[in-house]
Amino acid sequence: MPTYDINDPTDLDILKAQFDIISGNEWDEYIQIAEQRGMGYKNINILKTAQRKAGISKYLSPKVVLWIMSLVDQLDSDEEE
Repeated sequence: MPTYDINDPTDLDILKAQFDIISGNEWDEYIQIAEQRGMGYKNINILKTAQRKAGISKYLSPKVVLWIMSLVDQLDSDEEE
């Protein structure tokens, strides 16, 4: 995942757009993968929050969106290997 600066409005818009593309069902898959890999309580909880807020990133702080998208990138890259 490229490095995003949450203080840059363009980077923040890109992150939020990437978040909004992911559907509730896809979040469920990410949660299941994270639970199988034992990624930790906090990471799984934030993915569940993402599932509840699917498509409406405007209600999440920039730091949380960055955290969630970095988890998604980590889950995707692990899956490819």
